[in-house]
Amino acid sequence: MSIEIKMPALSPTMEEGTLAKWLIKEGDVVKSGDLMAEIETDKATMEFEAVDEGTVV
Repeated sequence: MSIEIKMPALSPTMEEGTLAKWLIKEGDVVKSGDLMAEIETDKATMEFEAVDEGTVV
């Protein structure tokens, strides 16, 4: 079963962001809390963590 990953709002005022860098690749096994990507906003670059576990497809 696949899980769709949506970009999280990293602050209450965030309206858009850019996926700056993937930190995982296809075939990687991730668990909750693993870093998956870096997201850039107009104010900062933040890391995005997995909220579930599974294999990246």
